Amino acid sequence: MRTKHAIFMMLAAAVAAPALAQYVGPGAQPAVTSLKAVLDRPVDDQRAVLRGTLVKQVSSDKYIFSDGAQEIRVEIDRDVFPARQIGPTTRVEIVGEVEKDFMTSPEIDVDTLRVID
Repeated sequence: MRTKHAIFMMLAAAVAAPALAQYVGPGAQPAVTSLKAVLDRPVDDQRAVLRGTLVKQVSSDKYIFSDGAQEIRVEIDRDVFPARQIGPTTRVEIVGEVEKDFMTSPEIDVDTLRVID
């Protein structure tokens, strides 16, 4: 009986996995790769892939990210950080979503952070 249950659970997980994929056809929003584009025209929940540095920590999970020309506040949970130190000169790539609430500056909610060597 346990074997049947385990097989059923594995099949259910395999069938559900494709549901996590994102739509990429007509009408899909492409990921923004320019900090200038995010700041000029922020779109809530738009995917962002940006490269630059974390220049300052402003709270336990909020940082200032810079691409060298402009800056934006980013939210990075502890479990997203890699197992190495990151300083203001460490180049990183962040992937996340634009958060734009009414009457506030946009920020990026970071899902992944990768050090660029």
